[in-house]
This record gives sequence, structure tokens and C-alpha cells, in this order.
Amino acid sequence: DAKTTQPSSMDCAEEEDVTLPCNHSTISGNEYIHWYRHNPNQSPQYIIHGLRGTVNSSMASLQIASDRKSSTLVLPQVTLRDAAVYYCIVREAHWDRQGCTCAVSLLWEEGGTQQGEQS
Repeated sequence: DAKTTQPSSMDCAEEEDVTLPCNHSTISGNEYIHWYRHNPNQSPQYIIHGLRGTVNSSMASLQIASDRKSSTLVLPQVTLRDAAVYYCIVREAHWDRQGCTCAVSLLWEEGGTQQGEQS
């Protein structure tokens, strides 16, 4: 199982781009990198996922190193509403009937660290 490591906190100013690094040196070839954010009293919110290269969405971009052992989430022009706990998760993906890639069997742990369970 791949394990991720992230900084425990980041300081930033409003209206600037913020980069959040994540290391996942034990990633395998078929595991996707997923990012979620978690606000108090809410369920984790999906942000973006990718397998390799750079992936862009309306909320963020994900830059995955060529060796896939690290990645960086880029949040453009942050505001106070973006303050949250951000989780980097490495998991295999499956395809549902609508063709969406979904994270499966997630086990959340304190401090932005996640270990997967085999299902």
C-alpha cells in the first residue's frame, strides 16, 4: 500500500496561487493521485485526480512528477474560503457505469496521511 506525506500546515496570502506538495514514493503504476479538501462539519470534497503529467480542473491543477513519486496541487488565487485541510490520497481507481474515475476504499487519518486498505 502506498503512503503519502504532506506538510502539516501552509501559510499563504489571499489572491495568490498556493502550491501544496505531496510525496508518495511507494506509488505503483496503476494508482491515481487524488486530492480532497475537508472543512469542519462537512464531508471531504473532491478536487482533482490524475495518473501522470499535469491535470487541470476549474478548481485547481495537479502537477505529477515524471517519476510519479511526488505531486503538487496548485490552487489559483486563494481566498479565506479555501482554508481547509487538504488530503493527498493514492489509490487504484475503477470505472463506474457513467465512465467516471472514483476513489475506492479510503481510510482517513489525522494530519493528512492516508493508508489504503485492500478490498
